[in-house]
Amino acid sequence: MPQAVTESPKSKSAETRAISDLESAEAALLSATPDRSPSQRMEALRLANAVRTERASLKRDLKAGRLRIETVLADPPECVHSAKVADIMLAVPRYGRVKVAKVLQRCRISPSKTVAGLSERQRGELIDALRRP
Repeated sequence: MPQAVTESPKSKSAETRAISDLESAEAALLSATPDRSPSQRMEALRLANAVRTERASLKRDLKAGRLRIETVLADPPECVHSAKVADIMLAVPRYGRVKVAKVLQRCRISPSKTVAGLSERQRGELIDALRRP
């Protein structure tokens, strides 16, 4: 005959508190996000798609050699402001993950840094490093 597993009252109250804490955190998160109308959501989706399309075109131009990465980093277009520097560098021929990681490390730039988030020092060092063969 199987024995019934009994829980101590202490563990049950801890579990109840944990669930209550999670529900409170979820409610706070949901109330922190703004409500958007369907038209606002569609507009945000259109803008995001436009940025992705423009960014893909820029990466194709980098890959084909029609555009230089130094130019993009010196005066970045709006579409790459939120892109990670490493992702943009990977579009350049002869730059793979290892080379990109080495250049970013040499310039003291985090791999998760966005193009718009580069400081003037970081931007200058990165452009100089990319100009060198």
